[in-house]
Amino acid sequence: MADRVSASIVLGGSLSTSAFAELVEIIGNEGLSIEWDGEAFEPHHRTIGQSLSLCAHEVAWGYFDELESWCARNQVAFARWSGGYGGEWGPERIVHTGDGILTSYAVTEDDAVVIAREAVEKLGSFDAVLAHFTAADFAVPPLVVEGDVLEPAAPMDIISHAAGAAHVE
Repeated sequence: MADRVSASIVLGGSLSTSAFAELVEIIGNEGLSIEWDGEAFEPHHRTIGQSLSLCAHEVAWGYFDELESWCARNQVAFARWSGGYGGEWGPERIVHTGDGILTSYAVTEDDAVVIAREAVEKLGSFDAVLAHFTAADFAVPPLVVEGDVLEPAAPMDIISHAAGAAHVE
């Protein structure tokens, strides 16, 4: 029996409608939701113009094997967090920027990036350590599906913004 922990993943990038249909099926296979203990993901749960955040408890070995493999093959960026399993593995964040390379970062149970002394020594400089933290904090882009239409700003929003921009003291 597999060791199981809570895990979450944020997806982003550009997809065709057929690729999105594949993605939705894989998300269903993984049993993911947009909120902890929420209902199973459905396509209408996606917010246009934002990355897609998904989560689940009781995830085997703390990763979404089918989903992560599909994302790597299809150049879909993601950042996945998984909790640690006492005596087996610690919490981690995996970052995939869409280039096919998955990079692992040690984190706390609250998903704060941490770094061991050995890693600091290997990186060799404060700038390299900061670059390590920056890479770990990769901002996943919005998940854009072919044909997405962003909602235009409401007329009152435009008027309010213009009035605020014109107001100078």
